[in-house]
Amino acid sequence: MADFSIKERRYAIEEQFLSEFACKSKDTKGRQRPEEECNMRTAFQRDRDRIIYSKAFLRLKNKTQVFFSPEGDHFRTRMTHTIDVSQIARSIARSLALNEDLAEAIALGHDLGHTPFGHAGERVLNSLAPNGFAHNIQSLRVVDVLEKDGRGLNLTFEVRDGIVNHKKSGRPATLEGKAVSLADRIAYVNHDIEDAVRAGLLREEELPKREVSVLGSSSRDRINTMISSIYQNSAGKNQVRMGEREAEALENLRAFMFEKVYITPLSMKEEERAKRMLSAMYDYFLKNKDKLPAFYLSLSERYPLEQVVCDYLSSMTDKFAVAVFDNIFVPHSWALTEKDIEEI
Repeated sequence: MADFSIKERRYAIEEQFLSEFACKSKDTKGRQRPEEECNMRTAFQRDRDRIIYSKAFLRLKNKTQVFFSPEGDHFRTRMTHTIDVSQIARSIARSLALNEDLAEAIALGHDLGHTPFGHAGERVLNSLAPNGFAHNIQSLRVVDVLEKDGRGLNLTFEVRDGIVNHKKSGRPATLEGKAVSLADRIAYVNHDIEDAVRAGLLREEELPKREVSVLGSSSRDRINTMISSIYQNSAGKNQVRMGEREAEALENLRAFMFEKVYITPLSMKEEERAKRMLSAMYDYFLKNKDKLPAFYLSLSERYPLEQVVCDYLSSMTDKFAVAVFDNIFVPHSWALTEKDIEEI
């Protein structure tokens, strides 16, 4: 009975302290498949735990954020970006009295379907797949189909909705989903600036002065300014929105990063290498279906082969993609025997 009261107490706290516009845990629209509820955790807390312990989440630590397979210890990966988004989303949710558990679960799952080599890999698969490829849609496929050996994680509607709608063009059904969408843009623009400066591609003084004057001269100041702006423009309202001045400055910073970092001769050279690798592997597995791992081979009995090949390639970490490419396409010499060495 004591275990049961833990969840009930959480429900009571939400009723007392969360905004009238928040998504209460007890009001979830539920899961795709009915299952026995946990006595201690709310549905959104269970979703968060399922995502954290998923294989796709663990692989994020070896997937590119901006820089391919960075050698330095302090460059962000897809994993650290996800943690950044989670922290910012929770801060927004807390300031607006929204459901932090829901925001955290969405944030932790929003990039599970991302490809190796970051958005470069996404663009490559989008150009190859007959129906295109988008990481937000793939993230939903990961939690619905690919995890747990094809059974999926069976997450709640609200978390699934937030994952697939986290891009700027999305329309999340909950304010918590909208908080994650904003948190994603806040995180990657500011932290990509830090990585670009660390890599020597940018100098702080090169950042556009007007945007710096509006948002702040450091990543910490800019993030604080934007979260404060969201609070000032959304508290007590059925919305999660940044002030126009700060929102414009964020979009201008994002455009600046595309010009100076994301789309440059150096980055496009690396993208071309990723394109050659992923394109070659895509064609290879389409023509050699039997070479797919057993799990993906079984999936091909239920889904189009093009989709399954994208499932496999997008699941790869950067290093694993290079290793698979090397194993398929790079000639491997025979090991030398003692007799060979003597003759040399």
